[in-house]
Amino acid sequence: MNFFGEKWTFTSFGESHGKAIGGVLDGVPAGLHINLDLVRSELLRRSGKQAIGTSPRAKKETDEVEWLSGVMDGITLGTPIAFIIRNTDARSEDYEWMKNHYRPGHADYTYQVKYGIHDWRGGGRASARETASRVVAGALAKQQLSEQGISIQAQIIQIGTETHPEHFESLLTATQQAGDSIGGIVQCTITGVKAGIGEPIFDKIQSHLAAAMLSINGCKGFEYGTGFDMSRHGSELYANSPVPCPSSGGIEGGITNGLPISFRCAFKPAATITQCYKGRHDSCIAVRAIPVVEAMAALVIINFLQIDNN
Repeated sequence: MNFFGEKWTFTSFGESHGKAIGGVLDGVPAGLHINLDLVRSELLRRSGKQAIGTSPRAKKETDEVEWLSGVMDGITLGTPIAFIIRNTDARSEDYEWMKNHYRPGHADYTYQVKYGIHDWRGGGRASARETASRVVAGALAKQQLSEQGISIQAQIIQIGTETHPEHFESLLTATQQAGDSIGGIVQCTITGVKAGIGEPIFDKIQSHLAAAMLSINGCKGFEYGTGFDMSRHGSELYANSPVPCPSSGGIEGGITNGLPISFRCAFKPAATITQCYKGRHDSCIAVRAIPVVEAMAALVIINFLQIDNN
C-alpha cells in the first residue's frame, strides 16, 4: 500500500535511483497559501547537510520540489496536488554488486520473494530516499495544523546508549570515522490538540501514530507516555496524577486528553556500513529521521481532525 490517510490522503511514488520521487495529496482545502520556505526548510533538515555522519548523497541532492497540479501561484486549488523531486545525484554503479547479493537487514531478499524482482539500485522503493516525499506532504499538513494552533516538534534524546546531547557530536564523529553505524531514539511532542480526538478500540490515536512511525525506514520501536518505563507504581500514578493524567502521553483510552501528546521512536543502526559495503550511507539514521517523524505525526493528526469535524 502506497497511500496514507482517509480524508487528507497522501500517495507516495518513485524509487531511490529512478528519475524522481514524488507524491499526490488529496483533501487539502482550497486557498491554502503554501509556505514554500517551510517546505524547503523541512527538506533541508531531512537532508542533514549540516549534520555529522549524513549520507554524502543526501548532502548533494538539491531536493527541489516541482508542483505539477493542484497549485496556482503558490495557492492550493482544492484539487489533487501532485509534485515530484528529481533524483539528481544517483550513482547506481555503486550498487551493481547487489544484483546477485542480498544485504542482511534490508528489503532486498523479501522484495525478491514477494515480487520476483528487486530494484538493486540503492534499495529502490525501500530506500529512505522515499521519505523526502513524506516531508513535503508533512510540511503542508504542519502548515494547516499551525493555523489551528497545533505544533509538532521532534528531537533526538539518545544515540546508542548516550543520553547527554553534549556528547552526541563526538559520538557521531567517532562512528563515522570508524565506518560504522549506530541507533538512536527520537522523541516527538504534539501540542495544541484538543481533548476528545480519537476513537476507542481499533482506531485509537496511538495505534495510528504507531503505524505511521513504524512505516518509516529503520524504525524498530514506538512508545508513548510512560511506555516501557516499568519503574513506576500504579499507586504512585493514582496518588499524584490529577485528571487528565500527565504521564499518559496526552492519550487515554485511545482519545486525546488535551495535554501534549508525547511519544518516542527507536531507530536501528543502518544495516549497511562502509566497513563492509560500497555505497553512501548514514552513520545514524535517527538524525535525519526527525523531520520525517514530524511529517508522519502531522499526517496522522490532520486526518483525525478531518474525520472528527465531519
